[in-house]
Amino acid sequence: MLKLNELKKGNIGIINNIQCKDHVKVRLMDMGFNKGDKIKLILVSPSKTIKAYLIKNTLISLRDSDAKKIEVEEYYESSSNR
Repeated sequence: MLKLNELKKGNIGIINNIQCKDHVKVRLMDMGFNKGDKIKLILVSPSKTIKAYLIKNTLISLRDSDAKKIEVEEYYESSSNR
């Protein structure tokens, strides 16, 4: 298990848990951050403290301070070309 802010660029995670205050959790869930959903790290800011994630065909940026409150399990897509 790792925190969302630890996900490497291009990798996919499955949201397992959101551990933050209720009002922040509700806002994240409203934006599509729900348990079981796939999330992919797409962009990293030059300061490396803000990252953009693709979730449900929407690109959403989060500060690392918020992303570290989201637990994800790494997801590995199987390749049919193997």
